[in-house]
Amino acid sequence: MKRLVLARRETPTRGGQPAAVFIGLVFALIGGAILLTIAGDPVFEVYDRMWDRSFGSMDTLSATFNRAVPLALAGLAVSVAATMGLWNIGAEGQILFGATAATLVGRLFPDWPGPLLIVAMLLAAAIGGALWALGPGIARTEIGVSEIITTLMLNEVAFRLIVWLQTTKWKDPEGFGFPQITARPEQAKLGIIWERSHLGVIIALAVIAAFAWFMNRSVWGYELKIAGSSPKTATYAGISMRRKVIGVMTLSGAVAGFAGGIELGGSAVRLSENISNGFGFAGIIVAALALMRPSGVAVVALAFSALQVGGLSIQTLGVSDAVSTILQALILFGAIGAAVLSTYQIRLVDRKVVA
Repeated sequence: MKRLVLARRETPTRGGQPAAVFIGLVFALIGGAILLTIAGDPVFEVYDRMWDRSFGSMDTLSATFNRAVPLALAGLAVSVAATMGLWNIGAEGQILFGATAATLVGRLFPDWPGPLLIVAMLLAAAIGGALWALGPGIARTEIGVSEIITTLMLNEVAFRLIVWLQTTKWKDPEGFGFPQITARPEQAKLGIIWERSHLGVIIALAVIAAFAWFMNRSVWGYELKIAGSSPKTATYAGISMRRKVIGVMTLSGAVAGFAGGIELGGSAVRLSENISNGFGFAGIIVAALALMRPSGVAVVALAFSALQVGGLSIQTLGVSDAVSTILQALILFGAIGAAVLSTYQIRLVDRKVVA
C-alpha cells in the first residue's frame, strides 16, 4: 500500500514568498474565471472592468491607494503582534475605537486650527487603539487567556459602542431623525495630494517604513524577535516576556487605531459602525501573505485594495461584488499552497503495516 506524504526539500525552490503570491494570484484568476463561467458571467469583461477601475487611470489609481491605507496599517498591526507569536484578531475593533477616540477629540475642540486638530485626532486614535488592545495583552500575561478570543470579542463591543453613541449621546440633531453621529470638523479633513489620494497615503507609508526600520535595526525590535522565536532564550537573556507581550499588543493596537483616525480624516466624513469596513479582518490575510513582515504589507495591501475597488465596480455588469472576496480567498489559498510546496515535496511512500 502506498500513501502520499510531505517531505522537506533539501533546498527550497527559488522565488520564495513573491513567487508564492504570484502563483496564488494566477490560481485565483483561473479559479475566479471558472466560477464566473459557471455563473454565466463574461469573464474577460469582468476582469477588464476590475483592472480599469483600479489601475486604469490616475484617478482610479488614487482611489486604490486610498483604500490600501487602512489595509496596510491593519496588516502592519497584525504583523507586529505576530513578531511575538501573538495573533491580534481585533484590528477591526481597534480601528473602530481609534476612530471613536479621534471623534471625541474633534467634538471637544471643534475650533482648533486644522493642522493641530488633525495631529491631535490621529494621536487620540492611536491611543484609543492601544487601550483597546491593552486589555487582551494583560489578560494573556496575567491569567493566560488567549489574545485570539479577547481581541475577537472586543470587535463586537466596539461596534455596539458606536451604535449606542449614534443613537444617544452623539446623535446628530440635524440628521433628520436618522441615527448618525455629527460630522467631524471640516478642518480635520486630510488634504489631497494628487487626484483623490489624501495625505493619509504618505502618512501610512512613513509609518510602515518607520516600523520596518524599527523592527530590524532597534534593540527593542531585536529583543522582540528573540522573544517570539524562543521564549526560554529570551528569559535567560533577561528579557521580560510579560513586558514584551503587553508592549507589542499595545503597539499593535495603536497602529490599528491610527488607521481608524486616518479613515475618519480621509475617506469618511463622520464616525459610523461601518468605518472599519472589514479592513481589520482583511489585514490578517495581508499580513499572512506578507509573511508577517512590515516591509511587505504595503505591496500586498495595494493588490488587495485593487481587488476590492475593482470588485465594487463590477456590480454595474450585474455581477456580485462577492467575486472580489472570493478572489482574495483564492489568492491566500494559492499562495499558502505554493509556499508549502516550495519547502516540501509530495512523495509516494510505502504504508507501514501495523500488526
